[in-house]
Amino acid sequence: MQRLFSTFADGWPGLGLLLQRTLVAIALFHYAIVSVRASTEFATALPQMIGAGAGLLLLIGLWTPLAGMFLALIELWIAFAHSGDPWISIILAALGITLAMIGPGAWSIDARLFGRKHIAVGD
Repeated sequence: MQRLFSTFADGWPGLGLLLQRTLVAIALFHYAIVSVRASTEFATALPQMIGAGAGLLLLIGLWTPLAGMFLALIELWIAFAHSGDPWISIILAALGITLAMIGPGAWSIDARLFGRKHIAVGD
């Protein structure tokens, strides 16, 4: 993971990434709940539920590049394979791609697991 991102953004940029991850996850959870309530068939709600799973990974910042790309694929599938307005799915796909490219930021599990480590050498 460290090879994917030279740094994990801290400060205001890191806070912006945390906000973006949170808003994407909230939107994915919302659409999954709406889809489950409105659908009588499990197969119809399955893509939204998979998207909510990717949203959970994005929310906690775990495997962010994989979760973002997976989210983009699922949302593009939803946009083009299902009836209805495709624009929210296209926007969520674009946000997933941006998170996959930028990274999770300093406030994430990825940063704790794969971020740069400071090793103090005792005197």
